[in-house]
Amino acid sequence: MLPRLGVNIDHIATLRQLRGTKYPDILTAARLAEKGGAEQITVHLREDRRHIQEQDVKILRSELRVPLNLEMAATEEMTKFATRISPDWVCLVPEKRQELTTEGGLDLSGNQKRIEKTIATLRKAKIKVSCFVEPTLQAVKLSKALGATAVEFHTGRFCIATQEGSGSSRASSRAKSELERIRKASLYAIKQGILPHAGHGIDYENIRTLAELENEQRETLIQEYNIGHAIVCRAALVGMERAVREMVSAILAP
Repeated sequence: MLPRLGVNIDHIATLRQLRGTKYPDILTAARLAEKGGAEQITVHLREDRRHIQEQDVKILRSELRVPLNLEMAATEEMTKFATRISPDWVCLVPEKRQELTTEGGLDLSGNQKRIEKTIATLRKAKIKVSCFVEPTLQAVKLSKALGATAVEFHTGRFCIATQEGSGSSRASSRAKSELERIRKASLYAIKQGILPHAGHGIDYENIRTLAELENEQRETLIQEYNIGHAIVCRAALVGMERAVREMVSAILAP
């Protein structure tokens, strides 16, 4: 089974919100990503609405030809919104107003009742649910117990280590250690019958290392990647369709 690429287009909305204009158009960006090979469109509707707006999600839900993955906090407000819109997937993520971007995985053990209730409500509405978690066996085990269909591993620590420079032995050692955590957590997820996904900080270089992770049968471990910032940055130079095609190529032929 080949891994899927979900393209996060939050930062298209960031550009629009900077000036309060009607452009760049979210749907146009999504359609170009589809044309480039995206098999899913991902958006994060944050509490502070700093980029994606409710209307964006509604438009994408009605117009996309590929699945829609809605990242959201496990709140009552967002759960009600998701059940009305009915995206294909919901990825539950931690959220703090002051953060520039999501800083880590969900605290599942400290919020079990709330997350379990959210997942149950979403699953009842026939929405598949993933939990954005650290790549640990405990996080996988808890996600499964709470009813999630998939786990999306927070790859930020691995990606930061790879981006700190190939000349740093400390960064290289840290990257290897983080990669091994991701590998073990992915193997455990598959053993538990839960899908391993990955996202956060992934670029055109470190994706190749992640895409090379395999089980003993030489099958790809991570089944879905959700990537935004690197693709939107590349798209600013070469266009969205080409930027997505280049990432698909990096995933499929690392």
